[in-house]
Amino acid sequence: EVKNVNLGKRTIIDIDSQVAKVLKGLGNLEPPLDLRVVRDLLKLDRGYYSTTDDSLLRETFSRMKVAGKQVLLRPTLLRDAVRTLSLKALYLPDQKRILLDKNLPPIKHRWNEAHEIGHDLIPWHADMMFGDTEQTLTPVCHEMIEAEANYAAGQILFLGDRFAAEATSSLPSFDLVRGLSKGFGNTMTSTLWRFVEQAHGGRPMVALVTGHPHPTRRKPGFDPANPCRYCVESPPFRERFGMTREVDLFSTIASYCGAQGGGVLGQCELVLSDLNGEPHLFGFETFFNSHEACTLGLWLKPHVKRTPVSIFR
Repeated sequence: EVKNVNLGKRTIIDIDSQVAKVLKGLGNLEPPLDLRVVRDLLKLDRGYYSTTDDSLLRETFSRMKVAGKQVLLRPTLLRDAVRTLSLKALYLPDQKRILLDKNLPPIKHRWNEAHEIGHDLIPWHADMMFGDTEQTLTPVCHEMIEAEANYAAGQILFLGDRFAAEATSSLPSFDLVRGLSKGFGNTMTSTLWRFVEQAHGGRPMVALVTGHPHPTRRKPGFDPANPCRYCVESPPFRERFGMTREVDLFSTIASYCGAQGGGVLGQCELVLSDLNGEPHLFGFETFFNSHEACTLGLWLKPHVKRTPVSIFR
């Protein structure tokens, strides 16, 4: 399972300033954002490759005028990396070229393309894209670079502060997330992630992205020790409830979810304890989009334990 990385304030300010320049250059467009105008502004090219089509891979490589010495000396290097690492997209900084995996569903292309645009926008990423230093090869460094590109992608696709302004103007709910997903033209998963991180309004929130929670719907290879694909915590949730285990949350989710093939799977109220051991009531709801289950947990109020009252007659 992957938890959302807590980026430093300075990093966020730097990325926000880069995205703001782009949005200003586009004339502050209305959602949904057309990524073609972003590529035109940044002078980026987009192409496709296929992990299952050797001819398309060869064609992709033949169009690479300059792709770094390693790729030029060993044309199979990039192909091997694509297949071995199951890469979904690539950014070639020396070509200003983005490559997307043609085998993925088109609905996945939008986020992957924005992610690679994020790499292009962040000045310090160019030197790391094909880096071979000990620093750039460390898992922690790689995780941070990817988190920064994801943050930039969210800022682009959700038009900077526009999303947070719209999201916080209404009471938080799954219906609101679905409406924002449609309005901004982005997937439910990316909208839910953004909602929890950027539109929490000071309220503890948590989101889980998993396979279908119902035991009869789980795919072969399901790992009960790592049941979540993503766990996204709002800053207030991380500060007060960050010790909550994802495996326990998933177990609770599975207890209330039906086996439906799509739509709302169920909802419930759940008591979570904060770092001080104080109980709090959360409302949880799970939605299945036929590919993955998205769960939103919202803080409702402190949980007051009712003490039994003896009545004497």
